[in-house]
Amino acid sequence: MEEIRLTAPFTREQFASLRAGDNVLLSGVIYTARDAAHKRIVEAIAAGEEPPFPLQDAVIYYVGPTPAREGHAIGSAGPTTSYRMDAYAPTLLDLGETGMIGKGPRNEAVKAAIVRNGAVYFAAIGGAGALISKSIKEAEVIAYDDLGAEAVRRLVVEDMPVIVAIDSQGNDLYER
Repeated sequence: MEEIRLTAPFTREQFASLRAGDNVLLSGVIYTARDAAHKRIVEAIAAGEEPPFPLQDAVIYYVGPTPAREGHAIGSAGPTTSYRMDAYAPTLLDLGETGMIGKGPRNEAVKAAIVRNGAVYFAAIGGAGALISKSIKEAEVIAYDDLGAEAVRRLVVEDMPVIVAIDSQGNDLYER
């Protein structure tokens, strides 16, 4: 199967042609957030505050990277299990997020929000954090530094390998 190259900004129009099972190489800006950061982001929005990064067309990678080694932008950066973000994902998708990167299946509310918003859920390969980190060219903590590895980061990626797990039509690779 051919790899599809996509470069930010990642829009619904770009993602509309993707299908579950497609191999994709992402390049551009993505953000990191795990469950503690998702909780804070959703609470901030509910309080009328701005999120720490623009949600419109954002892709969020569910990762808590290890510290960077000398000469590297980031340490090992493997995906975390996505179901921990399921309580928050529909809200962020409804506010403009277009993509998520993690591992494992998602619940029905998340799938419905993906379809409703023309978004995509990508799977990154669990256990391949060292390999994935090679595609991360820049990493900067932009919010919630007190969360350590789970702080929100702005990443610049180049040819980050992912697989479309749930496409914008709701086709789910985990159900095949």
